[in-house]
Amino acid sequence: MDLRELRYFVAVAEELHFGRAAVRLHMTQPPLSRAIKQLETDLGCPLLHRSAAGVALTEAGAVLLDEARTLLAQAEQTRARVTAAAGVATFTFGTLADSADRIGARLAAAYRDRHPGVAVRVREADLTDPTIGLRAGLVDVALTRLPFDVTGIATRVLRTDPVGVVLRGDDPLAGRDAVRADELADRPWFRLPEGSDQVWRAYWNGPCDGPEVRTVHECLQAVLWNGTVGMTTLDHVLPYGLVAVPLLDKPPSQLVVAWNRDDPNPLIRSFVRIAVAVHAA
Repeated sequence: MDLRELRYFVAVAEELHFGRAAVRLHMTQPPLSRAIKQLETDLGCPLLHRSAAGVALTEAGAVLLDEARTLLAQAEQTRARVTAAAGVATFTFGTLADSADRIGARLAAAYRDRHPGVAVRVREADLTDPTIGLRAGLVDVALTRLPFDVTGIATRVLRTDPVGVVLRGDDPLAGRDAVRADELADRPWFRLPEGSDQVWRAYWNGPCDGPEVRTVHECLQAVLWNGTVGMTTLDHVLPYGLVAVPLLDKPPSQLVVAWNRDDPNPLIRSFVRIAVAVHAA
């Protein structure tokens, strides 16, 4: 057994589906299936019951899942301690606007408990770069939102949030249960600056260009002062005078942890695991 095989097995055991596990591991399904078969051969026993409906753990598989989680956690802690022993370990965490608000305190506490010797820097970005400087090496990991160009970037979804349009409270549509984008096609929408990630701009920009904005505060002020149409997640707390109305024809936005796919830093893998656990708690 090696740690790579154990990580593969844990993903399959937690997802109970090879396809979903492959997506989670950012790989295709055939090599994942081969790795699990090899692990079963090495151990001399079946770990999974396979069927058309998916997979289920055998008794041996359930035992290995518990052991594998422990071993992987120990390996992660060992890497972190070795890194710390080599000098003061630093880790830079990036956050987009208020993306960390709901889990920030619990995430910080959990990470400090796991890595007390690591100095954590925090970088907050405006809306022009959804990667918060990942590609430029300004951060090690980012708490941000999809969609954006993920070339070279790995992501793990924490939650999926429906979105809506931000309107003034006195807007004729403010009392509606929901609206469609074509009902607002002749209204100015805020727009993100040219040069921003194109996938990101296409999602947040509306059908009719309005004022250019770079921060959440600028977005909200544009709505208040000019009647510009904005867009936000429905759980976002808005200031007095503004309301969010569900937007029917817009897919939801996913809150994700993102990191450079080829970065071997063990503190990144630890952060991702902790963020998933904290959000699920």
